[in-house]
Amino acid sequence: MEEAVADCVAALGAVTGHDWGEVRAGRLEWTCRETAVHIAEDLFGYAGQLAGRHREGYAPFGISLEDGADDEGVLRVIATGGALLAAAVRTTPRAVRAWHPFPFQQVNREGFAAMGVAEVLLHTHDIAEALGVTYQPPAGLAEFVLTRIFPHVRPGPTPWRTLLWATGRGELPGREPVTSWRWCSAPVLRTERLALEGLTPAAAADLSLGGDGGFDWVASGPWEGTREGAGLAFEQYQEGAFRPEWTMYMLVRLEDDRAVGAMGFHGAPDDTGRVEIGYDLAADARGRGYATEALRALAGWAVRQEGVRKVAAVVERGNVPSRRVLERAGFVRAGGDSARLGYEFRTDGFRA
Repeated sequence: MEEAVADCVAALGAVTGHDWGEVRAGRLEWTCRETAVHIAEDLFGYAGQLAGRHREGYAPFGISLEDGADDEGVLRVIATGGALLAAAVRTTPRAVRAWHPFPFQQVNREGFAAMGVAEVLLHTHDIAEALGVTYQPPAGLAEFVLTRIFPHVRPGPTPWRTLLWATGRGELPGREPVTSWRWCSAPVLRTERLALEGLTPAAAADLSLGGDGGFDWVASGPWEGTREGAGLAFEQYQEGAFRPEWTMYMLVRLEDDRAVGAMGFHGAPDDTGRVEIGYDLAADARGRGYATEALRALAGWAVRQEGVRKVAAVVERGNVPSRRVLERAGFVRAGGDSARLGYEFRTDGFRA
């Protein structure tokens, strides 16, 4: 956050001699002055949402500049807003969510940081373009944004060019122009004891390479299946097939914010409305009903989504513990072969 804001202030500080109030910013309807004020408003707003931990709607406040504040003054307000958002991100616990409308109405500290960086990068670009100066943000910032809140966007030649294209500000070879867009934070589902936190491409990449994905794990985690699933999820991102609600979810214990395993879908529902689900639990978290609790919740969520007709699972015939998890969660046998058994979630109730 600090790097993005410092670069914005440096880039725009070089053109404060222009009349920002008379020039329209890039493709926007706002002037450069209005766009710069908008950056500041968003930074203060995101900091307020996160620090206040508001769960329903925006905090009802705004900012106003003093009469006579010049463009350099606006940049000082942007710097202040960036510092406040950075402080809020650093001091907010990992598990905290605050409200934002797009699309799941709950965003964590990393998501708010990515939204703040996106506002700074994109609108600095808009102003710089209008004033005829070249703007190239620091390496890594655009990738940070893309892998947190643009998971549905297939990577392009460079992260910065991809972000500009994804927000209707540029072109990429072989891709249609973007005329409308929204970013997308990671979804979260909650059960009595667990939070099911959707994986971002950044977390998937880290897990697949041996990292922790940004989670505190129980002693035996992450298990091998979680790392393999994360690798597949990151491949989906690279192919442009990643859908945040139809990917992996980390199973995080509410009592201590420790991850105990992963559960998720092999991909979005197919043309028949079928979606397949899988799961993996760390060894020292087994035998406590976590997998059953999470599976019941995730399968129940899936069958309520438009276009879904079947939630399926496939398990090795000899994996008796996993078969019992499926049956307790409300799945019934549905075919198979000598090596594997198929299951389907039934919607008419399940055993306790």
